[in-house]
Amino acid sequence: MLKGFVNAKLSCGCRLSFREGVEGSPVTVTIEYKSPTCVLSLHVQGLPVYDYREALRPSTRTAAIAGEGYEEEG
Repeated sequence: MLKGFVNAKLSCGCRLSFREGVEGSPVTVTIEYKSPTCVLSLHVQGLPVYDYREALRPSTRTAAIAGEGYEEEG
């Protein structure tokens, strides 16, 4: 599933590694090396980077309930 990607280097100098993911996420991206010049507090060596895009999360909205008493005018 990783299609040959093993690691990547970010513009801040940090290095990422890619591994097989867990249920619900096909790939786990981990900060393999934190650059001394990186100022991003989210980059912690050895910890995974999470993807919070809405498309990957289950919906938090409740299903719309069809309201009774509403009729089209016309």
